[in-house]
Amino acid sequence: MGGIDSLEYRDVAKTIDHSLLRPELDLATVRGGVELALRYDVASATLRPADVAWAAELVAGSDVLISTVVGFPHGSHTTATKTAETKELVAAGADEIDMVLNIGRLISADDRFVEDDIRAVVEAADGRLVKVIFENAYLDEAQKVRACELTAAAGAGFAKTSTGFAPSGATIADLKLMREHSPAHVQVKAAGGVRTLDGLLEVMAVGVTRIGATATETILEDFKSRKAGAAPPRDVPAPSGAY
Repeated sequence: MGGIDSLEYRDVAKTIDHSLLRPELDLATVRGGVELALRYDVASATLRPADVAWAAELVAGSDVLISTVVGFPHGSHTTATKTAETKELVAAGADEIDMVLNIGRLISADDRFVEDDIRAVVEAADGRLVKVIFENAYLDEAQKVRACELTAAAGAGFAKTSTGFAPSGATIADLKLMREHSPAHVQVKAAGGVRTLDGLLEVMAVGVTRIGATATETILEDFKSRKAGAAPPRDVPAPSGAY
C-alpha cells in the first residue's frame, strides 16, 4: 500500500499498543513483551491488571506508556467494580485505561446506564486517557453508532472496536462507521487482527490513530525495511478487510 514515503518511524510506532493480555502468558513472556515495546518505542504496552505495577517500573523514564484493561473482557462488571479497578490501576502506574462497556445494557438500549458506567470510569481515571471497547462482534450498526455517541457524551478519549477475544475483531466498515459517528476529539482504535504493515496502513487511512497488536515486531521491521528500500516480504498476505 502507498503512504510509507510520507511517514516517519515514530508516526507508525506510536500508533501501536503492544498487547500482552492473553491469560496464559507467563511473567517471563510479559517481561519480554514490555522490553519489546521499549525497544520499538511504541505508544504503550497493554497489560493484564495484575502485571501493571511491576511493569510500570520497567518503563519508567521512557516514552512508552502502560495501558491496561477494566471490566475485561465481557464488560458486565458492576460500575462500582470498574471504578475501584480503575483507581487501583491508576495508583499502580497505569497511564491509559481500556474499558469494556456494558454490552448487554447497550443491546438492551439502556443508554443512561451505559453512559453513566463509562463516565464513572473516566472520572476514576483522573485525567488518564480512557478507551471504550465496544465489542462490535455482538452489535448491529445502530448499536455501534449509539456506542460512539455514548462514549463521546461520557467524556472518554477513544472508541475501540474489540477486545480481541470475541468471534471477530476490527473491520474497515466498522472503523469508518466509528470515525463518522465520533466527534473529532474522540479517536478510534482498531483491535483484533491488525497483523501486517499493510493492515496498519489501511486502518490509518480511514482515521484510526491506535491499534492493539501482538505482531508489533513484524509490522515495524517491515516498515524499516521498506523505508530503507527493501521489497516487502513476499509471504505476507494482502489485507482481507477484517482485522
